[in-house]
Amino acid sequence: MRTNELMLYKNMEHGRILKNMTFLMENCGNDYYNREDLRSLLFECMNEILEISASHGFEGNLWHTYLTFLLVNDENAYSTSCEIVGEIDGSINRIALHDFQIFKELFDYDFQEMEREFSAECMQILFEYKNTSNAGKVFNRRIRDRICNLAEGLADSSDAIDFKRKMTQFYKEFGVGKFGLHKAFRIDHPEGKTMSVEPITNIAHVHLDDLVGYEIAKKKLIDNTEAFVKGKKANNCLLFGDAGTGKSTSIKAVLNQYYDQGLRMIEVYKHQFQDLNDVIAQIKNRNYKFIIYMDDLSFEEFEIEYKYLKAVIEGGLERKPDNVLIYATSNRRHLIRETFRDKADRDEELHTNDTVQEKLSLVARFGVTIYFGSPDKKEFRQIVRTLAQKNKIEMPEEDLLLEANKWELSHGGLSGRTAQQFIDYLMGQN
Repeated sequence: MRTNELMLYKNMEHGRILKNMTFLMENCGNDYYNREDLRSLLFECMNEILEISASHGFEGNLWHTYLTFLLVNDENAYSTSCEIVGEIDGSINRIALHDFQIFKELFDYDFQEMEREFSAECMQILFEYKNTSNAGKVFNRRIRDRICNLAEGLADSSDAIDFKRKMTQFYKEFGVGKFGLHKAFRIDHPEGKTMSVEPITNIAHVHLDDLVGYEIAKKKLIDNTEAFVKGKKANNCLLFGDAGTGKSTSIKAVLNQYYDQGLRMIEVYKHQFQDLNDVIAQIKNRNYKFIIYMDDLSFEEFEIEYKYLKAVIEGGLERKPDNVLIYATSNRRHLIRETFRDKADRDEELHTNDTVQEKLSLVARFGVTIYFGSPDKKEFRQIVRTLAQKNKIEMPEEDLLLEANKWELSHGGLSGRTAQQFIDYLMGQN
């Protein structure tokens, strides 16, 4: 096997298994090496392939899914150029075809000789593996199925050209690496290690239709996000208003709606603002559109992180990349807490307007502000009726609304969140 001749797919994560398996393929039947040592290496490789498959939820031909796993995760000059945009021009296509020819040979390798040589009949388990769970700890079922289906398609490729076409189509539809396979991410800062952007494997599959009402607010959010994913000019967004009205739900919903068009989201907390420049440096040259999401954004008067955020959004020497926007939610219109003492301080200050402008300048950097207010009694009842219908709750409407009224009086007042909690309560009683 010619894996030492790979040029693009050279230094792959989890590639040590491939290196060892290639060594076994080349030396199967070779008396130069101790047979028991080779047999031991084979079972070590099988163990590692099984461990990866179990943690990621793979099934079927595990040799094929392992090779496919390497291909969909490796961020190299070809794969990152093809992500979201598809086939590219240039000499790199010939290099990619060369590498895919080698992978085609690996897919087509006949393991019968190896089974006989090392008395490893149990290898057949690797080629028809049945998974007992729907997904693994690393990948959810959606991603797992995507890789398993691609593995089957690559195995059926007629030649290296067909193999390259299928692989390139995958990069176009889903991307490559963690940004290609996952929708949402968070910042991880392990003690003693550098900052990294890590996937969030389970994200709520909410849609904008799940949020009853707020049609004007949702349209403003959709229009801005749609312009962004299409490469047009778009603005940073601030969703503000009363608690439990669907601000965070709306942002999660637009991610689900535009994920297949290359939209990704990175959740950042206030204490992580110092990492924002490093995050932007990692994503600015990728073909995805990134929303940096800040939930429940607000600052007390003694907190100064907002000044750092201002510079990152707009005001630093380096221009914010065109593929990055910031979406934030807050219960405060102006983000920074103000008190009557602030007013007294301004009365005593010579440059009162400077103080006001300092605290308002952050919210001014959000070009789109969208208000989410608490529903009135009529709107609250409509939300309850709609949610009850969606969840197939069979209950006379009069009784439903009466119980909903009792619930909201003792559980936080009129809001979409209260309505959802009431419906969850009813479902738990059945």
